Amino acid sequence: MMSREQRTPLSEWWWTVDKLLLAAMLALIIAGVILSLAASPPVATRIGLDPFHFFNRHVLFLVPAIVVMIATSFLSPKHVRRSALVVLVISMILIVATLMFGPEVKGARRWITILGVNIQASEAAKPAFVVVVSWLFSESSRRPEMPATSMALVLLAMLVTLLVLEPDFGQTMLVLTVWGALFFIAGMRMIWVLGLAGVSAVGLFTAYLTVPHVAARIQRFMNPASGDTFQVDLAAESFMQGGWLGQGPGEGTVKRLLPDSHTDFVFAVGAEEFGIVLCLSLLALFAFIVLRALSRAYASEDLFTRFAASGLAIMFGTQACINMAVNLHLMPAKGMTLPFISYGGSSMVSLAYGVGMLLALTRQRPSVEMEAFGAANASRAYA
Repeated sequence: MMSREQRTPLSEWWWTVDKLLLAAMLALIIAGVILSLAASPPVATRIGLDPFHFFNRHVLFLVPAIVVMIATSFLSPKHVRRSALVVLVISMILIVATLMFGPEVKGARRWITILGVNIQASEAAKPAFVVVVSWLFSESSRRPEMPATSMALVLLAMLVTLLVLEPDFGQTMLVLTVWGALFFIAGMRMIWVLGLAGVSAVGLFTAYLTVPHVAARIQRFMNPASGDTFQVDLAAESFMQGGWLGQGPGEGTVKRLLPDSHTDFVFAVGAEEFGIVLCLSLLALFAFIVLRALSRAYASEDLFTRFAASGLAIMFGTQACINMAVNLHLMPAKGMTLPFISYGGSSMVSLAYGVGMLLALTRQRPSVEMEAFGAANASRAYA
């Protein structure tokens, strides 16, 4: 056991990190490993790969993800802000490179291969964007003469433009939602929040009119008879067959037909094999993480820490809600992963980076007044 008297970076991290929040994240990671083992073998077998291909890669992705999460949680708020700025700039450059050189898959360019590794740069851009915008909003509150809000709006327009060009409307809506929430938390006027909502609605309607696959997804959601609802129907059947306690580990049958059972619809696989009890447990775990992070954020006296931790928590929770809502056919299908549960290297490492920043920002730190008081006492003792 580490003593509180030890003054090492590891001991200071251990005694200041939110252990309940960390434990909840690790519980999600363990749940993801179990559900990946349940959901991925049928998909791998169906496309001619080793049955444990996706499971092995899921576990392999966890290694850098956990390293990134723990390493990032050691950072101070100042270094969190600086790292986010660097990651955001690199991510936006990679998104531009993806639009220019990335392969087109199903009418979209979202992936680029670097040194044999497929990278979805938009995943890394999300948490970094939240932190940088949080800093701008906090600066706007501290220094009204600084055009920080205008800079945040320009940054939003830049990232949204790149995401729409891919196109990736799921990520676009997530970024807009979190930006609007931060805008509201920062105390901006409600008229601007409503204006953002109106612009988003106009953008969605424009996408419906101009982008065929977006229109098709919305039409299938509103009228299932208008198109192919194969995956959504199978997901609904998974919930019905699973009941409260599920069919049992490895006993699910619907997953053998679901093309995306290891990614977008892993929640449905969990429902069939482990029942609604597991689904409610996962929902409670996500809710605990978001509420715990928000409570720690609002206990902070530093505006940047408060905004950034809130934004990261809202983004994490919103992404989980979107994935679960799609599985339950409560909203049109989107390619949104379930945090730490769905298969996906870029998503997992980027989520780990965001969660690491969240852990870093919610660590217990003395207030400015207590730090000044301690420094004064130390100087008197030295004198």
